Amino acid sequence: MSTEESAPEKGYLDMDLLRFTTAGSVDDGKSTLIGRLMYDSKAIFEDQLESIESTSKQRGDEHVNLALLTDGLRAEREQGITIDVAYRYFATPRRKFIIADTPGHIQYTRNMVTGASTANLAIILVDARKGVIEQTCRHSFIANLLRIQHVVIAVNKMDLVDWSEERFNEIREEFRKFASRLDNIVEVSFIPISALKGDNVVEKSENMDWYKGPTLLYHLETLYVGPDANHVDSRLPVQWVIRPHSDQYHDFRGYAGRVAGGVFKPGDKVVVYPSGFEAQVKAIHTADGELSKAYSPLSVSMTLDREIDISRGDMIAKPNNPPTVGQDIDAMVCWFSDKPLNARGKFLIRHCAKEAKALIREVKYKVDINTLHKIEDDNTLSLNDIGRITLRTAAPLCYDSYKRNRVTGSFVLIDAFTNETVAAGMIR
Repeated sequence: MSTEESAPEKGYLDMDLLRFTTAGSVDDGKSTLIGRLMYDSKAIFEDQLESIESTSKQRGDEHVNLALLTDGLRAEREQGITIDVAYRYFATPRRKFIIADTPGHIQYTRNMVTGASTANLAIILVDARKGVIEQTCRHSFIANLLRIQHVVIAVNKMDLVDWSEERFNEIREEFRKFASRLDNIVEVSFIPISALKGDNVVEKSENMDWYKGPTLLYHLETLYVGPDANHVDSRLPVQWVIRPHSDQYHDFRGYAGRVAGGVFKPGDKVVVYPSGFEAQVKAIHTADGELSKAYSPLSVSMTLDREIDISRGDMIAKPNNPPTVGQDIDAMVCWFSDKPLNARGKFLIRHCAKEAKALIREVKYKVDINTLHKIEDDNTLSLNDIGRITLRTAAPLCYDSYKRNRVTGSFVLIDAFTNETVAAGMIR
């Protein structure tokens, strides 16, 4: 292949990637919006278009139902709702995108947490007729809790309120009043759209000439999103100890994992936690050969200059910014299970590659999503509740606060009997 032929491919591979999630209440048009984004930006194939056109006719829809691009489960299509998180990928000449389309029903809040956990930006849809409702507040609070710093409030169905600038301004002020109590969201943008008709999604709307801002796609293409990885605190949670047992690599002992923060180089002094043993990085290996440095989110295997007892779940870090090592954890959790959480409940905690038994010591409070007030006289958490708890683990964990590192500051709780994931937690 000639240089001219391969050049575009290189540029494509080097393009920025933006991960974003959609959230909102039932029937706010999340799946339709994603379908419209992909349809108007020419990111779907002809056979996909033919399929959804055919299905739309069978269902008796008046329009081509673009929501069918993401709602792929039979139950979703029958009920016209999103149940599970649907991931979709598309690209424009400026940027690549991974979209997480999350459900709007309150009973699927846990799915929204899952879909939003890796997002750089959240699009929260608001029905122009209904304005800011409980689910708007709930999803905004979750975005804030998960430290999604960029939020777009897409005021959808503007065609059903006669493209009213006054109504758009009312919703903007209503949300700003609520968002003033959130501390992690850095930027909030407001865009009036009609996902069904395509206004201000990819093309500027002729029906809302009073709106002078960018279309949704242009905003997504040009938004600057700084790296959310922590490049200061060096962390390598050990997932596997590699011992080939072959003649060629007779003495090889590598500690494999995905770098969760900072930078490691051969010759660096490191400390293994929780044991506290010190060593020096001998080499950093990958499937493609050795590296001169390793940083998040690379998966590597590290060899040290000393033989140290290291096992899965341990953490390799630099001594200048050590992780917290302890058994008492203070965290915010979103409860996923139908069985309520009570104090003294026993679970398994999975944190990075570490698994240990955990006891809930106290439910400090749960959050009223509408007011953000703390409800301190109720020490249980029910399905989709968000609250603050303290727990004690049977073995020490090596962790940071979620605010400092999203990887080493998060965990899940698991029911040891059913193996059900019952909660996602963010360490304070």
